[in-house]
Amino acid sequence: MNLAKFPRRGYVSTPTPLEAAPAFSEALGGKVNIFIKRDDLLPGTSGGNKTRKLDFSMADAIEQGADTIITCGAVQSNHCRLTLAWAVKEGMDCHLVLEERVKGSYKPEGSGNNFLFNLLGVKSTKVVPGGSDMMAEMEKVAEALRAEGKKPYIVPGGASNSIGALGYVSCAQEMQQQFFDMKLKVDHVVVPSGSAGTHAGMAIGMYATNSGIPVSGINVSRTKDVQEAHVYKLVEETVELIGDIKGGVPSEAVECFDSYVGPGYSLPTDSMIEAVKLLAQTEGILLDPVYSGKAMAGLIDLVRKGHFPEGSNVVFLHTGGSPALYAYLDTFQ
Repeated sequence: MNLAKFPRRGYVSTPTPLEAAPAFSEALGGKVNIFIKRDDLLPGTSGGNKTRKLDFSMADAIEQGADTIITCGAVQSNHCRLTLAWAVKEGMDCHLVLEERVKGSYKPEGSGNNFLFNLLGVKSTKVVPGGSDMMAEMEKVAEALRAEGKKPYIVPGGASNSIGALGYVSCAQEMQQQFFDMKLKVDHVVVPSGSAGTHAGMAIGMYATNSGIPVSGINVSRTKDVQEAHVYKLVEETVELIGDIKGGVPSEAVECFDSYVGPGYSLPTDSMIEAVKLLAQTEGILLDPVYSGKAMAGLIDLVRKGHFPEGSNVVFLHTGGSPALYAYLDTFQ
């Protein structure tokens, strides 16, 4: 795959660490070896996986002559934080459209990412009800900005379109070089699965390079069948954009588990709380309560159920998001 033909800004200049988690693995019974790909340590304000996607998305915006970025997410969106941060770095205005998926959850003076939106100097924040057509809402903002003479560029939620997914096709290649350098035979990769860009990119990157390493997504919102179709649609769009993957990627390369969502997106679960506390208290690594926490809860349960054969080396892709923890103090205290 020739990803060099696509413009990018160079936000990711060195590989993120791939760390063994021996104490965590031992706490889960010691039969499976857990490794953590530390994309929570990516550049950008407080880190996180969206930087890989925005490396390509922001380059596309700049190539199209944009001077303003518009994006969307939930009220504690890590994606919105990082999009805003990179817009600041590029000297561009940034406007956010936030979806209040849980009624009453938006707090203008809230902690976590809400606080960082304001600290970073967001130009405007529009809050819309859960279930709104987010692309249509962003287009309304874009139309008003065009009337003011601005040149806005819309980054979809999670930067999860074919351009953004390139960031995780690239990450899969990066990880395979790390496996080689570490002399590490990896049996499985587990990723959070939400807006789908990370999951789709990883599935493409691992399959199209003939790695033989399966990728499983732990859902944070949708049911298994809906999420698998959502991810695979983006796989097909991204494969078409790349253009040189013979035979494409089969739908069987996309696997999701949906038992760890709980009552809904961003709503705490006991298993998420356990996962966040366990990793913090064994490895000193922070997860977030919305994505990586629920995904790690899924990994923990799969290990305990014997889903991975004894002796397996399993890599968990840590997508970041720890600033959101501070909006969930009551959950952990």
